Amino acid sequence: QVQLVESGGGLVQAGGSLRLSCTASGRTFSIWNMAWYRQAPGKERVLVARINWNSGNTDYADSVKGRFTISGDNAKSTVYLRMNSLKPEDTAIYYCNTYVPPVNYWGQGTQVTVSS
Repeated sequence: QVQLVESGGGLVQAGGSLRLSCTASGRTFSIWNMAWYRQAPGKERVLVARINWNSGNTDYADSVKGRFTISGDNAKSTVYLRMNSLKPEDTAIYYCNTYVPPVNYWGQGTQVTVSS
């Protein structure tokens, strides 16, 4: 079992920045990847960014490339999402995720609201 707890969401004006954090607990030794997803009202949950702990490789959705940065501290089992130049369309609930076969684990989500 793995538990994920997010923090750092909030209300910010367009152009502003936020940093989200997600800390894993439980069987953290089995984690090799972590990711951030988001779900806007009335829309599907979509991948924002992910990181491979072993290789350090990262992937980003096209909509956030150049503005968001995913990073992590393996020793702390924590992943971060630095979000710069925020836009109203970034408004969503942001979820932390890790896949430890065969289970997809999710955090409870943290709300990010960007006002215009």
